[in-house]
Amino acid sequence: MGPRTPSASLAAALAGHRIVVVCGAGGVGKTTTSAALALHAALSGRRVLACTIDPSRRLATSLGLGHLSEKPQALDLSRLGRKGGGQLSAMVLDTKRTFDALVERYAGSRDARTRILENRFYKQVSSALAGSHEYMAMEKLLELSADERFDLVVLDTPPTRHALDFLEAPDRLMSFLDASILRYFLRPYFVAGRLTLKVATRTGAAALRLADRYLGLQFLQDLSEFFLAFEGMYDGFKERAARVHALLRGPGCGFVLVATASSQALNEARYFHRRLVEKKMPFVGFVVNRTHPEPAGRRPSRGGDVAVDAELAVRLAELYRDQDRVARAERRLLNRLEVDLDEPLVTIPEFEGDVHDLRGLRDFAGTIF
Repeated sequence: MGPRTPSASLAAALAGHRIVVVCGAGGVGKTTTSAALALHAALSGRRVLACTIDPSRRLATSLGLGHLSEKPQALDLSRLGRKGGGQLSAMVLDTKRTFDALVERYAGSRDARTRILENRFYKQVSSALAGSHEYMAMEKLLELSADERFDLVVLDTPPTRHALDFLEAPDRLMSFLDASILRYFLRPYFVAGRLTLKVATRTGAAALRLADRYLGLQFLQDLSEFFLAFEGMYDGFKERAARVHALLRGPGCGFVLVATASSQALNEARYFHRRLVEKKMPFVGFVVNRTHPEPAGRRPSRGGDVAVDAELAVRLAELYRDQDRVARAERRLLNRLEVDLDEPLVTIPEFEGDVHDLRGLRDFAGTIF
């Protein structure tokens, strides 16, 4: 077996996988990296969908688009040397619509669907509750994995302080929706209507009195109606979540981790990699963005072979030393990371400006491969 190289590992993942999930903290260039991977795969002949759940919608900027919709939008690659059959589409996840589609799938009756979709508590849950965004992203990923229009789906995950939140948030959401204690606590007071709750609060239910005081009876009624209506759908949601977890652990999926060459970013990446291994998630590549290579050539001297301004020569020498110092510090961090993880790294030098069109994205991908 030949030596394992990071670019070869990423190229193999893009050529042979069905799903590539790009993870990382905010501000490390994760969205640009995911767009570059998707473009490279499309230019290599695959039919690729780049999907983002980043609320800032930076993917559109990286692709040179004004905006993205919740439906796949095809891009014109004719000027970039696309090989036969290669296509690239892009979309942004609409959490609310995805949640609504699941309700319509599992609600059972039209009346049940209406009661849930018009419930005020549901409207908050479907768009703002912690974990709902990530759960719906995984749900959409399951749907897209079966879409025959695409050979490869590259998913750009949302920036989080802890990248692992993307994997764990859906479990927290399902735990909340299965909060049997809360459901059984509320059920006796609402099965007979709102009047029963008012009587209960007046006759000694201390917890309900507090809830009435701080939340209001209308909120409690919305909450109870939501849980009572959702009860029959929980098994369907849970079954879909189990299928998503199986998909993410399967041989057709691979995780790419993006970081920058700072101690904090690399420590977080190291932790995330460890948790991926613990969860048996298939890891395929590590990209370290915005690195500073060691300056090429021999060190400049204060008095050179050519006549230059003495002050300029001093400043150039200082610049050389500063770049050399930064590059050596980053190299020590990256060497330590490679030893700790036993994984090869792809390093990308810092670009002078942001990537804002397909040509710039192709150049960015060129530094990876």
